[in-house]
Amino acid sequence: MIHTEEMLLNVGPQHPSTHGVFRVVVKLDGEIIKEAIPVVGYLHRGTEKLAENLQYTQIIPYTDRMDYLSAMTNNYVICHAVETMMDLEIPERAEYLRVIVMELGRIASHLVAFGTFLLDLGAMSPFLFAFRDREMIINLLNEISGARLTFNYMRVGGVKWDAPDGWIEKVRELLPYLKEEYKGYHDLVTGNEIFLKRVKGVGTYTKEEAINYSLSGTNLRCTGVKWDLRKDEPYSIYDRFDFDVPVREEGDVYAKYLCRMEEIEQSIRILEQAVEQIPSEGPIMAKTPRIIKPPAGETFVRIESPRGEIGCYIASKGKKEPYRLKFRRPSFYNLQILPKLLEGSTMADLIAILGGIDIVLGEVDG
Repeated sequence: MIHTEEMLLNVGPQHPSTHGVFRVVVKLDGEIIKEAIPVVGYLHRGTEKLAENLQYTQIIPYTDRMDYLSAMTNNYVICHAVETMMDLEIPERAEYLRVIVMELGRIASHLVAFGTFLLDLGAMSPFLFAFRDREMIINLLNEISGARLTFNYMRVGGVKWDAPDGWIEKVRELLPYLKEEYKGYHDLVTGNEIFLKRVKGVGTYTKEEAINYSLSGTNLRCTGVKWDLRKDEPYSIYDRFDFDVPVREEGDVYAKYLCRMEEIEQSIRILEQAVEQIPSEGPIMAKTPRIIKPPAGETFVRIESPRGEIGCYIASKGKKEPYRLKFRRPSFYNLQILPKLLEGSTMADLIAILGGIDIVLGEVDG
């Protein structure tokens, strides 16, 4: 008889596969996880409390640092909330520029998810290819916003400034390249036997469990729930574009991977339409007062970020600072199901399951 005893093991917070300062305390019996306790709080920014002493335009740069891989969507959600309270009508060209930068950001974010996930599983080449292609998108976003990661580009009423001369044409020229490279990602990874062994049937859950745990984005759609706010509760001008919502039924890590990859393809479709439809000229800012003061009241808006449903609640007393501000961060909610998925899994599965959730720690403990 071989007698074993349980062991407590810390995974993180200084471990590359935790994708940031995230810690999981696992109770192990050999290689099998008996219990897993996630620990957050290593990256506390206090954004919501700080916002109570900031003017609305001053809050926007703080949103860049939450989900720092999709700063454009974070910019948009706070602006969208304030614009809803003020009943602002956004100029046409500004709306198109917003959609273009948000969908470019979505592709860049999914490329990071793809590359780092495969790196976690032991594959180096996909990571290098993904970051090579992401760099081309980052260069475009840098050109229009002036930053390479925390793109502080949105403003209440529109965008900070217009696209530089020839920028839309550069986006148009990049899209055929991205479509070709997208096929290459599938050729390299999707049918790989080792990859399939690591992800198929791993970390499975049902659509009922996904809904009960308030999952959103790819973590919800991988269970067969066809829910995307760009389609189901259209905001900005997303109702003008023809695109599909990728859905799988299996609810495992492989289903999440496929959904995320197909979302890259759909974002390219949106961009192809947007660069053709965008007005060649026109205002990029609505008529807004110099100091933004939404009327007294409250509002909640939500949009589809690369990681799922990000929401913004604002309570106003008619002053230049919000009385209260609260963000619904998808990474925080998506993490809730992690202990359930890890129970009974192996340590190797822990890396695959956590990577499949695709968290960004900046928005877990904001």
